[in-house]
Amino acid sequence: MARGDTELRVDFVEGAVRHRRRFGGGRGQDLAKAMGLRAGKTPVIVDATAGLGRDSFLLASLGAQVTLIERSAKMHALLRDGMDRAAASEDEELREIIGRMTLLQGDAKDLLPQLTCEAILIDPMHPPRNKSALVKLELRQVRDIVGTDDDAADLLNVALESAQKRVVLKWPAKADPISGVRPCSHQIMGKSTRYDVFMMA
Repeated sequence: MARGDTELRVDFVEGAVRHRRRFGGGRGQDLAKAMGLRAGKTPVIVDATAGLGRDSFLLASLGAQVTLIERSAKMHALLRDGMDRAAASEDEELREIIGRMTLLQGDAKDLLPQLTCEAILIDPMHPPRNKSALVKLELRQVRDIVGTDDDAADLLNVALESAQKRVVLKWPAKADPISGVRPCSHQIMGKSTRYDVFMMA
């Protein structure tokens, strides 16, 4: 969450995350379906580009064990602070959700081959928008911290070698596919976001 106009803060207790947790639609949400969460099936997940941690938190709130990887030391520190505050909450359900989240710092290209998981989520910084409207302040702040993710194709290819069942790319609905990566198996389309799902043979 942005606090004031300048300070970026990760908050799993209040605001948008709390609203999505309560009213988001459970396993019927596009992200959950893309990652393979369904009745009787809860995959072990790695979020290779953790960012603000919101997708990881959603997946953990639906019962998944999620490992978050963040290579930016500053963003990792913000995530650690947000998770620690949530873990200290009086909300037992919130503490249980945070208990299903494991945070690592490092380059996911190096860490993924060392991890065992069924599904990997990749949400790189998105390409510049054609629209003239400014991207939300919060996302501009994240971009300033983590950079442009020019190695997204390399990360995707490492993920495709590391996941047991699927890799999911979260990408703008109208953006071109990332070059240098094999075609996805199928897509789940939302209004502004799509999920390119790569199923393992």
